[in-house]
Amino acid sequence: MEHHPAAARLTEAATSAVQQHGSSGNLLRIVLVVMILGCALTAWFLLSGYKRKDD
Repeated sequence: MEHHPAAARLTEAATSAVQQHGSSGNLLRIVLVVMILGCALTAWFLLSGYKRKDD
């Protein structure tokens, strides 16, 4: 079993969706990108609240 980074797995999933489902693969690709960006922004927002300013 080969080890693939997360980006490679997502690219493979999007590519297989395009091959199997035609234009709906584009929708899947957009949904995956938006979901990943949303998770990253949510994590950044939540984790930035833990900063403490020692003045």
